[in-house]
Amino acid sequence: MKTFGKAVWSGGIKDGKGAISTASGALSAYPYGFASRFEGQPGTNPEELIGAAHAGCFTMALSGMLGAAGFTAEEMETKAEVTLEKGTDGFTITAVHLTLRAKIPGIAADAFQALAAKAEAGCPVSRVLKADISLDAALVP
Repeated sequence: MKTFGKAVWSGGIKDGKGAISTASGALSAYPYGFASRFEGQPGTNPEELIGAAHAGCFTMALSGMLGAAGFTAEEMETKAEVTLEKGTDGFTITAVHLTLRAKIPGIAADAFQALAAKAEAGCPVSRVLKADISLDAALVP
């Protein structure tokens, strides 16, 4: 499977404006910029989107593992808090903290913890930094 996200940007880093779109249309030219990323203004930012992707991926992975173990969640809610810090060589995502609240009838606490840890380790977004990343860059007239 392949899918994509797309960003369009015009202007400088502080005065510029961008728009993010997804293949599914869930986001279509949704605004982002310096102010939404660093100053709390309306719009999205890459870290928020990584958090949403990580929460969604992890929760879905856990659902599959629960099903394989004979359990079905009534409800799971995962928050992925992404930490962006400025270092000497620029900004870096230094941590992602997942907080899961789940209602799963019949599962023992230790089995739940084991499956949650396995889902976190196996989630494709959790492993994204080990992915094969390639870049094609071209200037257009």
